[in-house]
Amino acid sequence: MEARLTFLRATDFEAEDDLSFGDGALSERGRQNAAAVAVLPPYTRILRTPSTRCVQTAEALGVQCVPEAALRDIDYGSWSGRTVREVAAKEPYGLSAWLTDPDATPHGGESVAQLCRRTAAWLDALPADAGHVLVITEKSVVRASLVHVLSAPARAFWHLDGPPLVPVTLTRRDGQWTARFDHPPLQQRQQAPDLLAA
Repeated sequence: MEARLTFLRATDFEAEDDLSFGDGALSERGRQNAAAVAVLPPYTRILRTPSTRCVQTAEALGVQCVPEAALRDIDYGSWSGRTVREVAAKEPYGLSAWLTDPDATPHGGESVAQLCRRTAAWLDALPADAGHVLVITEKSVVRASLVHVLSAPARAFWHLDGPPLVPVTLTRRDGQWTARFDHPPLQQRQQAPDLLAA
């Protein structure tokens, strides 16, 4: 039996030009890009992270999703809603610690290591007969999933990246995971110029 998860990272949100911690509404460009991506069936289930960004990405994709709390974004604690620039100016040592030590929690929220453990627990609990599940989620959850699947240490979290709306498919067969990165299937290429450069 095999379980397959296709992660689709939520698209850009309004504060993307000035990166911020936490949730936010999609930008118009983000909505257009999501609307241009084809979500190809069949999926046995479609899940999403319970964030505004993921709700709006799912709406733009035109899919009905079930929220999955275990796949929520990392808890940024006191940094939620603040820009990276603000935090770097006011808490440079805290930001530096958080970016280099996966156990650091200078914001009082969740550490990268805690996120990786939470995500790994969810992946390991996935039933063998789960089928093919689409998950619309945050960049942090995709990174944490890859850390687990690749058996990498939590400090590898910051070395994994990918653009929005590019599918990452994780397949588990006989307890072993594999990862595959795909180009997004576009419905209409002229509507999504940002994705063509991805």
